[in-house]
Amino acid sequence: MGTLGRRLLLLAIIIALLIYLLPRAGRILYPFTYKENIVEYARVENLDPLLIAAITRVESKFYPLAESDQGARGLMQLMPETAEFAADRLEIPFDPDRLFIPEYNLRLGSWYIARLIDEFGELIPALAAYNGGRSHVHKWLDRGTWDGQTLEQIPFPETREFVRKVLINYRIYHLLYPDVS
Repeated sequence: MGTLGRRLLLLAIIIALLIYLLPRAGRILYPFTYKENIVEYARVENLDPLLIAAITRVESKFYPLAESDQGARGLMQLMPETAEFAADRLEIPFDPDRLFIPEYNLRLGSWYIARLIDEFGELIPALAAYNGGRSHVHKWLDRGTWDGQTLEQIPFPETREFVRKVLINYRIYHLLYPDVS
């Protein structure tokens, strides 16, 4: 085998290793923890499970005991008031301490994001409402402060960054877990 042949063989081996290793490395960096619960509740709500995975990764990095300075709890970082509203609509008992239980949190959070998507008709405003509050998003849209699509126009920097991160993570989850959606 000549020099060119050895180089082509080496290149083919490197490419094969990258193809083998990159998805596995990506799945380590972007885990799909609580996959069974996420798939179950996303399907109940007619959502893409990868969207719920992306929101959960951004909100808590899949840490079920996460709690924000503002009091949001659990995997999907639900505020107790929002979770109580969801539990009431789902006709299930509410206990703020249960928000640290992955299955309970994912059930309520999936229901809530599905309602926001229904309410706003599109994903981007729904994500903004999930983070920044429904009333703020309605006000921004009604006053023309935000067109509902241009992320740079979102008035709250934290909300703008949240939406951006969720959309990026959502794309990454689609690349790494194409068999799920």
